[in-house]
Amino acid sequence: MNNFALKLAEAGLKIKAMKLNPEKPFQWASGYFMPIYNDNRMFLFYPEYRKLIIDGFLDIIKTEDIKAEVIAGTSTAGIPHGVSLANKLDLPFIYIREKPKPHGLKNQIEGIDADSDLAGKKTVVIEDLISTGGSSAKAIQAVRNANGAADYCLSIFSYGLLNAVNEFNNLSKPCKVIPVLTYDILIEAAVKTKYVTKKQAQILREWRLDPFEWGAKAGFPKVLK
Repeated sequence: MNNFALKLAEAGLKIKAMKLNPEKPFQWASGYFMPIYNDNRMFLFYPEYRKLIIDGFLDIIKTEDIKAEVIAGTSTAGIPHGVSLANKLDLPFIYIREKPKPHGLKNQIEGIDADSDLAGKKTVVIEDLISTGGSSAKAIQAVRNANGAADYCLSIFSYGLLNAVNEFNNLSKPCKVIPVLTYDILIEAAVKTKYVTKKQAQILREWRLDPFEWGAKAGFPKVLK
């Protein structure tokens, strides 16, 4: 088990950045009830965990032999970790808006002039969380639209959902997605620390096989907006 991943999983459970509860699931913004809730912004309060996240990213970059020339953070949660990583590597930093501003120069990417682009530079995109993958894939495409070479998306955590795999597969060119912490390791850590029982862990593993139908089957139908 990846040492950075295990430490991050234990930290996330400890500070309640990651919550697991199959019996009392959490309502996501989509209206679906899920047995897991993630708020990586909680890590920002703890210097030791911010450092752990950056060390995890650095380990991925070293292991994958990624030749980064620019670090890009997604707005907003990917920005602080992206800045820290860029500082550590002494590299330029940009951040990517969900969509272009409706006023002014209408930038989607901040950090470069609206009349220029990334000139083919190898750009690593930093996310905090990958769930269904739609916004992350759009961020990759935004960098590519700005003439950046975006072949890697690194995240603090990923649920590992098939929806996200499909979103990245739909890009015109492959992009490798690598989280510091995976869902499987989180569940292993939760069992190890007795945060959940083995029975609950099995329910949590089954959730990922059919996440958007799980709630209704468990008696927690989607809340319609």
